[in-house]
Amino acid sequence: MIFVDKPYISDFFRQTITENRFPVVKTPMARELGFHDKPYFLDEDQAIELVRSCQDIRIYTTSENSIGWIAQHLSFTDLPEKIDLFKNKAKFRDLIQPLYPDFFFQEVVLSDLDTLHIEDIPLPFVIKPAVGFFSMAVYKVTHADQWESIKGSIKAEIQRVQNLYPPEVMNTSSFIIEQCIEGDEFAIDAYYDAAGKPVILNIYSHIFSSDTDVSDRVYLSSKEIIEENIDQFTDFLSRIGELSGVKNFPVHVEIRRDGGGIILPIEINPMRFGGWCTTADMTSFAYGFNSYEYYFSQKRPDWPAVLKDKGGKLYAIIVLDNSTGVAGDEITAFDYDTLLANFDSPLDLRKIDYRQYPVFGFLFTETRKERFSEIQAILTSDLKEYISCKM
Repeated sequence: MIFVDKPYISDFFRQTITENRFPVVKTPMARELGFHDKPYFLDEDQAIELVRSCQDIRIYTTSENSIGWIAQHLSFTDLPEKIDLFKNKAKFRDLIQPLYPDFFFQEVVLSDLDTLHIEDIPLPFVIKPAVGFFSMAVYKVTHADQWESIKGSIKAEIQRVQNLYPPEVMNTSSFIIEQCIEGDEFAIDAYYDAAGKPVILNIYSHIFSSDTDVSDRVYLSSKEIIEENIDQFTDFLSRIGELSGVKNFPVHVEIRRDGGGIILPIEINPMRFGGWCTTADMTSFAYGFNSYEYYFSQKRPDWPAVLKDKGGKLYAIIVLDNSTGVAGDEITAFDYDTLLANFDSPLDLRKIDYRQYPVFGFLFTETRKERFSEIQAILTSDLKEYISCKM
């Protein structure tokens, strides 16, 4: 069964539901998003009874906003506990501590940030909400003299984003401080099957414009990225599965691999693939198979066949976050046509209401390796060249 919720449902996902007649739970939000009575609709009571009667139920959520419904109505299962094990970053660090006994982390409540003894914390470190989303209120502290300024930035950002998401998705009352994980960053869409075995559906390299950049601007997938990493990443996910005991469980995983080849997890997001219908949709555009269908039917990609003709191509998800420094309600227009003209092969553009959310949209592209300069340009852009503002 599927839970649909804000902030965004793609046309591709809607089509997937319709073509497969996947059952959607008839929550008020589902109706608000345009999901009306059809044979594949499930009343909330029907959904609860289906979970009670089925030992092999597969659930997918388009948004972590649905976690609250699951916690309230499916408390007779272990699913809310499993979700919280991953969603709460402090609990997740406790879970994996046997794998990383020397990893430093500390939970701190928001009200204690002003009295935090930073001299007791090893530098560099990252601070982020214990329950967070979309790189919001995430900061890297390299030097002690940055702390006062970063505290101010955290408080200001909390004011801007605190009402965008429910507390199950974004809760800034508690933060986790953890040692900075260095190395190349990757994002993985995967699911644990009915036997608890991980199945990887795509791998993305998360690239940055600088050492201090913590944004979500560009994610790249390619034949080479998948082939070089899938065996090691599958082994890593197997160890996480053994610790957590999850089954029939989709995940969006963020990791770093250091210079010695050691994988360190940043976070594992439960019950979904990449947010805003991004990474799972892109897998279909890039590689021709549907991640949602593969999860529900328990299929595994035939990677040699899938990647056979993909050499020399990069598939990019470009997050057009509002990095202009101008508030959304002060912007009158975003020039999407000029943006598209800067790319050789745009695959899909999803425009977002930037007055409601701090993002202009998402762009999927296919880029030949020799045209990587177009990716580099958008990676370092603050997007000011695309906006018009009030006079």
